Amino acid sequence: MLMGVSTSCPEKGVAVVAVDFPPVNALPVTGWFSLADAVRSAGRDPQVRCVVLAAEGRGFNAGVDIKEIRAKGGRGLIGANRGCFEAFAAVYECEVPVVAAVQGFCLGGGIGLAGNADAIVASEDAVFGLPELERGALGAATHLARLVPPHLMRTLYYTSRTATAAELRAHGSVWRVVPRDGLRGAALELAREIAAKDGELLRLAKAAINGIDPVDVRRSYRFEQGFTFEAQTSGVADRVRDTFGKGDT
Repeated sequence: MLMGVSTSCPEKGVAVVAVDFPPVNALPVTGWFSLADAVRSAGRDPQVRCVVLAAEGRGFNAGVDIKEIRAKGGRGLIGANRGCFEAFAAVYECEVPVVAAVQGFCLGGGIGLAGNADAIVASEDAVFGLPELERGALGAATHLARLVPPHLMRTLYYTSRTATAAELRAHGSVWRVVPRDGLRGAALELAREIAAKDGELLRLAKAAINGIDPVDVRRSYRFEQGFTFEAQTSGVADRVRDTFGKGDT
């Protein structure tokens, strides 16, 4: 598979949207928009009844490309914000259920993707977290709150710690935890079970379930993004990024 975003249909009713941006799947702005387009397109296909969101490489997603943001400054941040917003919304609003197949690290933007999916299958080595405060950023607490209870979400957010797939399964947000080599198969197994249902009824079910969500994830995440931009324009973000990886500040 060429680097980027690809879509395949390995079996009837199931589309796999796979991301591959070596070395760590930290997506550039164009990558987020490409992912959004691929997920929306798969969901609109009348032959598709379930989408599997997967990734190649060591980890599921490491968030945005910080180097791109630093190189482009404010324009880079605006692009990343808009790209993430579109990709997260595309997963949430996909016309059919989305199963996230998560391996290795699921950080930053990865939380936005997994948190907006309908179901998550994870490998035993998967870890989930928002290291945003260590990287001069904010955001995706909206989506982490869909994976863990409120006080744990706050603790993970403030400390930049991660939670394991097993811990998330204990909280009910991960459907299955499997060995890494069985991840894609396990995700396809769940997708196959979902895709066995009537396609039109599945689309109605997805719309109905989204309609009863207690939090409007689009509005909530957009609110968070305002503080991300404030951190950037005030200089706080750059100050923190300059010390990232250099020990105590």
